[in-house]
Amino acid sequence: MLNKKAYLNPKLFSKNIEMEPTRNGYGRGLVEAGKRDKNVVVLCCDLKDSTRSKMFEDKFPDRFVEIGVAEQNMAGIAAGMSFAGKIPFISSYAVFSPGRNWDQIRVSICYSNANVKIAGAHSGISVGPDGATHQALEDIAITRVLPNMTVIAPCDSIETAKATVAAAKIKGPVYIRFAREKTPIITTPKTPFKIGKAVVYREGGDVSIIACGPLVYEALAAAEHLYKKYKIDCEVINSHTIKPLDEKTILRSAKKTGAVVTVEEHQMAGGLGGAIAEFLSREYPVYIERVGVEDTFGESGTPDELLKEYKLNRDAVVEKVKSIIKLK
Repeated sequence: MLNKKAYLNPKLFSKNIEMEPTRNGYGRGLVEAGKRDKNVVVLCCDLKDSTRSKMFEDKFPDRFVEIGVAEQNMAGIAAGMSFAGKIPFISSYAVFSPGRNWDQIRVSICYSNANVKIAGAHSGISVGPDGATHQALEDIAITRVLPNMTVIAPCDSIETAKATVAAAKIKGPVYIRFAREKTPIITTPKTPFKIGKAVVYREGGDVSIIACGPLVYEALAAAEHLYKKYKIDCEVINSHTIKPLDEKTILRSAKKTGAVVTVEEHQMAGGLGGAIAEFLSREYPVYIERVGVEDTFGESGTPDELLKEYKLNRDAVVEKVKSIIKLK
């Protein structure tokens, strides 16, 4: 059953559920963070409309810096600003930041433990028609591996706003990934959010489905279907923070169910599933199946077509759960 303490959207499985891009939450979160702390500044690489950082520019024009198409420069400038006491958010497409400027993020930001927040827009394959060059499927892996880095993949626009505000409050590098396409609003303003703390959205005893990003909705929809049709009772966890991983919540659930399915809009290698497999193989080995991109690049298409083609939708989650139940 759905966890009442999670305060989920009452229209969660309604046909008229509200939809909004997670990037909108980033824009609203920037404005809120800027209101709370005058040291928050925002830098962007000629993508202020797409990343929604324009919302911050409209409210605080004197704290917004347009860098132009120069992600490497943006990372270095932000590091310098952080040492002057500012809290910089750098905004671009995830394929460019942290993709193109990974070296500057590694050395200027993470090695120095600079208080810089990196916002990767248009992540995942659901970017759609822009194709493989603009579909960031490796960004969790390349940020998770960096010392001092916190990595967050919020599930909807409301949680993205919360993550942005929370990122401004903690010290050190933070990476937040968010998407272009409209996706269901899963949470409410009352839904718990704390960096490093996963939330159980649905309680169950047969299989643990651990997801991040907008695919949390696909995980919930799959769990609902599995219970109604097959009486398979899945526990669904929103692991919005990939680093640091909430090991306590994940371990408790794995011990409860004895089987785990991870779900993410990212390469299987190095993402949420990799992090969970690394942890559980050491602490409590269980059967694990993963829903993610299988070592390939994306292609052009509509978001729904691509999620189906690359087996990232609720049908794919259902099949993985049915498969792992057989192993149990």
